[in-house]
Amino acid sequence: MKKILLPAFFAVATLAASVPATFAQKAEKVEKAITKGTAYKVQPQLSTLGWVAKKVTGQHNGTVQFKEGTVLVQGNQVAGGTFVVDMNTIKVEDLTDANYNGKLVGHLKADDFFGVDKHPTATFVITKVAPIKGAAAEANNANITGNLTIKGITKPVTFPAKVGVKEGLASASGTAVIDRTQFDIRYGSKSFFESIGDKAIDNDFTMSFNVIAKQ
Repeated sequence: MKKILLPAFFAVATLAASVPATFAQKAEKVEKAITKGTAYKVQPQLSTLGWVAKKVTGQHNGTVQFKEGTVLVQGNQVAGGTFVVDMNTIKVEDLTDANYNGKLVGHLKADDFFGVDKHPTATFVITKVAPIKGAAAEANNANITGNLTIKGITKPVTFPAKVGVKEGLASASGTAVIDRTQFDIRYGSKSFFESIGDKAIDNDFTMSFNVIAKQ
């Protein structure tokens, strides 16, 4: 195995030193893939990302779409990954009135919330996958830790998920609870506006995901 890897690393280093920066960056990614695992490409059309946000008087739910991503696989285990979300695709599913729906979507894209004009994408980079010992066949079998970036602010998050690799497909599904105030999304938060009363919006929102990646 070492006889195979050493020439590969030498080739990557040679390319990185002799070609433009964009190519050097690609070479670095190749080197990382060699050392960390096989790259599976996220399939946005087969993957889903849903959200639920609660407030004193009710809740709203909707979806947002993955733009691209990579899942790193070692053997038959998910070992890492990088995921990019297109924040311009935010949708609200619980409001049937087109006018109210449009207003809420517009507000979510505004600076009060996700500031989509300035920050059109959000990213998540896995830093650790810790198997859950004794997990049932249909239950979450790993705790995922990674760096989540929203509005240009990066914070570590950890959540349970069901992950697996089979026949050239890698999958991950689960629900993550996110504290929006850590990403400077303070609108309607009692933590910052104590007198807001029944107009308060919970600091936490949930993201339910089902990611499919192909080799």
